[in-house]
Amino acid sequence: MYAIASLATLLVALLHAYFLLLEMFFWDKPLGLKSFGQTPESAAATKVMAANQGLYNGFLAAGLIWGVALGPAGDGIKLFCLGCVIIAGVFGALTASRKILYVQAAPAALALVLVLLS
Repeated sequence: MYAIASLATLLVALLHAYFLLLEMFFWDKPLGLKSFGQTPESAAATKVMAANQGLYNGFLAAGLIWGVALGPAGDGIKLFCLGCVIIAGVFGALTASRKILYVQAAPAALALVLVLLS
């Protein structure tokens, strides 16, 4: 069970590394425009904000990877970071797009339950 919890946590970390790439480097490129349903004008106006948001996603990914690397001793770090991801996902779903609930919060909630059960 511990291996499954670690794998689920790493998958959430990979999602957040992907979000970092989208928000920091592809925000105003075709992939970013399509992913976030933006126009080139709105992307240009929010590019700095998106890069900042991407950096925070990178910190979450780093924390999750660190927690997994520590083994069972990192469970507290994993739970904290997964909790942050869930809260951010719920907030994003309420304020930006319901899709965030399924793409961000749900995988983190599953990983959190698996860590708790392992």
